[in-house]
Amino acid sequence: MRSWPSSARSPVARAALSATAVVDVALRLVDEEGPAAATLAAVASRAGVATPSLYKHVRNLAELRALMSVRIMGELAERIGAAVLGRSADEAVRALMTAWRDYALAHPHRYSALIQAPEPLVAQAGERLVDIVLAALRAYGLTDADAVHAVRCVRAAMHGFALLEAANAFQRPEQLDETYELLVHMVISGLRTPPHRT
Repeated sequence: MRSWPSSARSPVARAALSATAVVDVALRLVDEEGPAAATLAAVASRAGVATPSLYKHVRNLAELRALMSVRIMGELAERIGAAVLGRSADEAVRALMTAWRDYALAHPHRYSALIQAPEPLVAQAGERLVDIVLAALRAYGLTDADAVHAVRCVRAAMHGFALLEAANAFQRPEQLDETYELLVHMVISGLRTPPHRT
């Protein structure tokens, strides 16, 4: 029986092809070759079907990218949700930030494919991430708008670092683990001492 190399065309039975299977194939391409590799033509070729066959399952490339982002956000939410479970305050934030970075390091191309556009499917998946971060910050006594501002800052810190690291943008020799530890310390210190508003 013929086995297909991971980088070659690997047919998917037409009866088994679904939106979930299309996303599976697209994410494998992304993991192997980077976000730009997940074109409809490449996904169809890898799945062993003609490109028009994909339109039964995804409307266009934009929808495919949205579905990929939903999957990625779901994976990330599972990772960080498990990390913060049973923890609170500083311990929860440290676990949250560590798990976020660990996911991005384990799947750099996949993480880079994550879109942040206000597309309904993606926004809904993003809310789950926001809820987990909100829960991790609950012990700091932040409420209403203050809690939202804090979540935005923590998320921006984690996401920004992850994108830069995935792109090999940090070129100086100092250890990135030490840099990230400092970032965690700065975030926790900021959460402990919120700004005084006049």
